[in-house]
Amino acid sequence: MEARRLSLCLISFLAFFCSFAASVGVAKGTTFALYNKCSHPVWPGIQPGAGKPVLARGGFRLLPKQAYSLRVPSEWSGRIWGRQDCVFDAAGKGRCATGDCGGSLYCNGLGGEPPATLAEITLGEQDFYDVSLVDGYNLAVSITPFRGRGKCSYAGCVSDLNKMCPVGLQVRSRDNRVLACKSACFAFNSPRYCCTGSFGNPQSCGPTAYSRIFKTACPRAYSYAYDDPTSIVTCRGGSYLITFCPHH
Repeated sequence: MEARRLSLCLISFLAFFCSFAASVGVAKGTTFALYNKCSHPVWPGIQPGAGKPVLARGGFRLLPKQAYSLRVPSEWSGRIWGRQDCVFDAAGKGRCATGDCGGSLYCNGLGGEPPATLAEITLGEQDFYDVSLVDGYNLAVSITPFRGRGKCSYAGCVSDLNKMCPVGLQVRSRDNRVLACKSACFAFNSPRYCCTGSFGNPQSCGPTAYSRIFKTACPRAYSYAYDDPTSIVTCRGGSYLITFCPHH
């Protein structure tokens, strides 16, 4: 089912890739195109890795069907996530229901509050990228290269995990909607689920009943800390489309 939806997504994005690349004049260097395919606004948050520059002040708003282009320095690394149900004043102060970064529109280097789906990218001679559910899930996110060499395949979580989230992991709104799904680590703070202490290595920390729910729904995303073989994707010289709600 996920493969079928992915094929439909890629077909529908093809025309977008071509027109987007032409409109921004993509030629050399790396570009991140953030695209909101959701039916509601999304406020992307961007946190750089240690010593890397903050992009776009770390956050902004994307309206439905809106794209935002970022030129990214070589060897940049960091994570991108979507915040939802945000309210900010004229000074950029406020709060998001999920993925909040200290009550500010501009994250300026801060990370998002779990649970949040993370798109993680490290650029270099070879790029590495993945979509992680290790910090939980709030929005479906995908990473699709639209330029590059090598395998350069899709990574992401297309399914809406909020619809299948176990009761003990659910984050609900005031009107009782499921807004996000916690990771078992965040919900229970157990070494077994967090891969810490005596479970802090791949041999002793394997998949659990909770991580298997995530993995079954999203086989191309990280479901727990050591879920490496099926989750990390590589590409050389790529530019990337990060899509929120790719299943819409």
